[in-house]
Amino acid sequence: MNVLDAQEKSSREDLIYPDVFSHGRAWHRDIIKFDQGMKMNYWQPKYELMAREELEELQLRRLKSVAEKVYQNVPFYHKKFQEAGITPQDIRSLADISRLPTTRKQDLRDNYPFGLFAVPREEVVRVHASSGTTGKPTVVGYTAKDIETWSDLMARDFVMVGVGKEDIFQNAVNYGFFTGGLGVHYGIERMGAMAVPSGVGNTERQLEIMMDFGVTVLHCTPSYALYLAETAKDRGVVDKLKLRIGCFGAEPWSDESRRELEEALHIKAYDSYGLSEMMGPGVAFECQEQNGLHIWEDHFLIEILDQNEQACAPGEPGELVITSLTKEAMPLIRYHTGDVTYIMEEKCPCGRTSRKLHRFLGRADDMLIVRGINVFPSQIEDVLVSIPEIGSYFQVIVDRKKHGLDEISIQVELKDEAFTGELSDLARIQKKTEEKLKSVLNVRSKIELVEKGSIPRTAGKSRKVVDLRDVYSKDQKAKK
Repeated sequence: MNVLDAQEKSSREDLIYPDVFSHGRAWHRDIIKFDQGMKMNYWQPKYELMAREELEELQLRRLKSVAEKVYQNVPFYHKKFQEAGITPQDIRSLADISRLPTTRKQDLRDNYPFGLFAVPREEVVRVHASSGTTGKPTVVGYTAKDIETWSDLMARDFVMVGVGKEDIFQNAVNYGFFTGGLGVHYGIERMGAMAVPSGVGNTERQLEIMMDFGVTVLHCTPSYALYLAETAKDRGVVDKLKLRIGCFGAEPWSDESRRELEEALHIKAYDSYGLSEMMGPGVAFECQEQNGLHIWEDHFLIEILDQNEQACAPGEPGELVITSLTKEAMPLIRYHTGDVTYIMEEKCPCGRTSRKLHRFLGRADDMLIVRGINVFPSQIEDVLVSIPEIGSYFQVIVDRKKHGLDEISIQVELKDEAFTGELSDLARIQKKTEEKLKSVLNVRSKIELVEKGSIPRTAGKSRKVVDLRDVYSKDQKAKK
């Protein structure tokens, strides 16, 4: 990027967010320094290094602005504000956000497809949508400015973990309605790396592309990355790969899975967080410290709430609730993400001033309540990956037996070397696993050991939990 390019970029940003660019020339110099190879690892240092007091002032200005926008332009929010007895003029501090109404996924479905747009339909240049496993999908819209913002957020993420213009970046996710495809792609192009839009599936072809193109950065789901690593090992081609960075998201994954991926693919593996309702990927991302995900607080105002919609104490896990501060087409107020995490308040050695989110414990709607005890799939995974004989794939099945008690059974794949031919060894592994799970979960579970390859692989999110309790309830009602 030359000086004229940097000045043009800053001018465009000034028009988008004039309230934070009072010192644009200093920002020009930072960008130019980065591109001259000084490895600052900041894409937008004006935002990333902003003092907390200044950042919170910016958040308040933007909160007031977005509240006014939805109040005036979105009938759903106008009604919700009136029911809550509040107007945008009543917002005087960030603490006042607790007085605003919340938004849930069902609200998006109820206003399908364009009922929550805050701009005329003609200003919306793109839509994305969730898969819609039940009923209508949730649709989100983007203006041209939203696409620019999103691209810069993704560029921040990639520059933060050390991706540069010399890198070849394979994006092995769906390019349809799923936001991970185009969202990541535009970010790659924004910061100047070479994008390889390989899409999903055809694992053999994915590996061929990696080898033929000399791919250095990979983006996909962590479960698919594990499968790629397994396939590469089986083919004996791991040493032919030039990968150095992996960016993985769209589902919870453990630090043990990270270590396995880093060892198997010889990479540094980073956690990515996003959701289509906010923007897509780019909401939060790990830095090179790999200790929590920086959430971009100049664009997103975050809360951690309990089941009663009350703020959790510092360090206490709860549901992540987000307000989009800069989204034009479809800003959302206090949106319940369904994701369980907590805020890490300590300063990060990387220098960024945004707070960090702890790696996600799971989803509030994936949380299993078994015999009155809260159980997250991530807890089960942490135990399983700590047992040397057990492989990377498992599936939890929760059922309610006729006696009315919930039972957990877990299918786990054994590593090849775990099969010694001795039944006593299998019994020992099974007992050890069940005892360790009982000590962590405080509820008994039954382990079923299966051969490698028994649990289905997928290029998308893996289905780690099968809850049969609702099915049983429906059957019982039908019999009555």
